[in-house]
Amino acid sequence: MADITYYVALPFVQDDRGELVAGNAEECQSAATALRRAEMMSRMPGSIGAVAFSRTGDPMIGEFGDARLLRKFGNVPDDLGGL
Repeated sequence: MADITYYVALPFVQDDRGELVAGNAEECQSAATALRRAEMMSRMPGSIGAVAFSRTGDPMIGEFGDARLLRKFGNVPDDLGGL
């Protein structure tokens, strides 16, 4: 099977200790849709920001490349590798 690219919008909130916590990711149909959705998520009550990213791979064998950040919105750290 050929590689497939998934586009995702992911919001972030802070927990009771002030730690950054990922919210519920939403798969989107395109990069443009992921960007619009992430921007909207960043403005939702309780949200401190959101990111739009993509991942490409072969779902039949479960191999995917690293996520590619499309854009971040709000107060989201530059390094998301630890999340």
